[in-house]
Amino acid sequence: MGYNIFHMTNKGEFMAVKSLYIVSQEAASGTLIVTMGMMELLRPHVGRVAFFRPIVESENDPDTAFILEHFGIDMPLHGTYGLLLDEAETLLAQNNAHALMERLITAFAELKKSYDFILCEGLASHRFPLGTSGDINLEIAKNLGVSIISVHSAKDKNAKSIAEEYTLESSAILAKGCSHFAAFINRGAPDTCPMIKERTTRPETPVFCLPETPELDAPTMGEVLTALRGELILGGEADLARVAKQTKVAAMQVGHFLERLEDGDLIITPWDRDDIILATLEANRSGDYPTLAGLVITGNTAPEAAIRKLISGMDPIPVIVVATDTYETAKAIDRVPARLHTKAKRKIALARGLFRQHADAEALIQRLALETPGIMTPVMFEHTLFERARSNRKRIVLPESDDERILRAAEILVRRDVADLVLLGNPEEVVRRASALGLDLSGIPIIDPKRSEKRDAYAAKLYEMRRHKGMKEEDARELVQDVSYFGTLMVASGDADGMVSGAAHTTQETVRPALQVIKTQPGISIVSSVFLMCMETEVLVFGDCAVNLDPTAEELAQIAVSSAQTATQFGVTPRVAMLSYSTGSSGQGADVEKVKEATRIAKELAPEIPIEGPIQYDAAVDADVAAKKLPGSHVAGQATVFIFPDLNTGNNTYKAVQRSSGAVAIGPVLQGLNAPVNDLSRGCLVDDIVNTVAITAIQAGV
Repeated sequence: MGYNIFHMTNKGEFMAVKSLYIVSQEAASGTLIVTMGMMELLRPHVGRVAFFRPIVESENDPDTAFILEHFGIDMPLHGTYGLLLDEAETLLAQNNAHALMERLITAFAELKKSYDFILCEGLASHRFPLGTSGDINLEIAKNLGVSIISVHSAKDKNAKSIAEEYTLESSAILAKGCSHFAAFINRGAPDTCPMIKERTTRPETPVFCLPETPELDAPTMGEVLTALRGELILGGEADLARVAKQTKVAAMQVGHFLERLEDGDLIITPWDRDDIILATLEANRSGDYPTLAGLVITGNTAPEAAIRKLISGMDPIPVIVVATDTYETAKAIDRVPARLHTKAKRKIALARGLFRQHADAEALIQRLALETPGIMTPVMFEHTLFERARSNRKRIVLPESDDERILRAAEILVRRDVADLVLLGNPEEVVRRASALGLDLSGIPIIDPKRSEKRDAYAAKLYEMRRHKGMKEEDARELVQDVSYFGTLMVASGDADGMVSGAAHTTQETVRPALQVIKTQPGISIVSSVFLMCMETEVLVFGDCAVNLDPTAEELAQIAVSSAQTATQFGVTPRVAMLSYSTGSSGQGADVEKVKEATRIAKELAPEIPIEGPIQYDAAVDADVAAKKLPGSHVAGQATVFIFPDLNTGNNTYKAVQRSSGAVAIGPVLQGLNAPVNDLSRGCLVDDIVNTVAITAIQAGV
């Protein structure tokens, strides 16, 4: 693996380092957020990254489970830690620290044989036995030869005390002979973060301050459900991601209860308070009250059948029935820990966005002196998408605000700071719906096409563009109220940079307005699509697998050129294979002749792009087969862009590759338009929408 990672010594010299050790002196300092952020920075630049905790409290360590699953790290569990805490305590009690370090060094050395970088996370120092001499994490770091990232909690502390703690810690790190790579001071009050940075920043050690974010310190309803061992009688998996910011026991009259509601409330009430149960659900649905986290009904008795029938038709809010009484339930909820886990996507998005907003990613990467490896995994590619979208922010319009998936994706996109968004729809209804779903869409403009001040101007623009096709002014005024046309006109008028639709509309409903208003690029007469196929170590481009049923030779050539341009936009060097059941001159038939002619035209349209055809798939991807069937070809055996002769072949092939190889298929990505409009599948997932918005933002910035 060709990369070098360096850190500065006290003398300003650079030393090679292939590992980092994240440590904290205290609990609840936000260490896992820093670990996640650093792992996200490392993955695109390093081939194989291992996660290692020298000492863990148990084999089922939650931080390890989260990092391995979230980042798809393929490691045996026994290789992720060196010692269990009770083993370490026994060795320390026996005054045998030497044996402890030997075991850790042995485990660490094993990882070095198989991985290019090792990201370590220490157990908080307060977890070790009282009387342990010095900071054991620093002793471990010294013996493993790793550079340290220290994590500090600023919660309920002023800037002066934090600066003193940081100075003492940094001095201890250097005195131990370790390198202090960086420091993260988390959970600071927003107004004290600038003072903290001013008091702590040193040229040799960058310091980053992440402000307190209460939602990250609060349990989700899913965690409450698990901890209380309750029964979920209303709501689904997505609703369990709601965060319980505070708990309220409801035992008063309804009017007084409603006056005291706050955003993120988890309401606890006995089973016989039907009035409170109904008031809670109605308040959540109304949109005039704060967004609630959920409702816990105590006493091991669910509402009566008539009440359950009534509430079943309401907007979902988690309603949990527990066996304990109200007092015991409230105490149990106070003890529920707030953790990051892979199902908590809203929290993950918030944590990732927090890290990226307040940690200088470029400075950290430069400090590590990372070179991009010659491979591209799906995780690397997704990271690249988001980084490129962030670096050149664009405004993307989402016209389908009546779809729950769109609203959930919008919240994630804002939290991850990917792009500026605009939602189309009735603002009051969108806010009410978002509130009922427990989502925070504050800061996203919501435009109603029927009431927009731009409606008449857009209608006039549409009429001017389409009157030669027989469109009447009243038709234009009617069409502009359609969200697909309004969103497309926003893009055409420069009020948005791109549009993503299709979760609730057909491809035709998305593409037709784009063809009429945005139109195709010069020299391109056809809108086509590609899927970005994220294989295990590379990204391939498949087109057209979603739009054109049976393109002519001329259209196929244009699809090839457009696909090569799209590949370049996303960092894939285009080597285009025009696929057929025949390679070179080995076969005959109308279908082969179409591909031959398409290849000839494509080479004329883009002589600078390596294009080969007709060629079979095996000859396009396998160097040994290519050497036999097309020796000397610049494409055969190393193709990156695959052009299928028709939709039947393309659609079936991309799905077969996706399912049989485990590839991640991102798309369809529309191409050939003057501005990006992308079409979602009506069966799309929230993650698909998030990725498509990032792709659209990148297209808009090219």
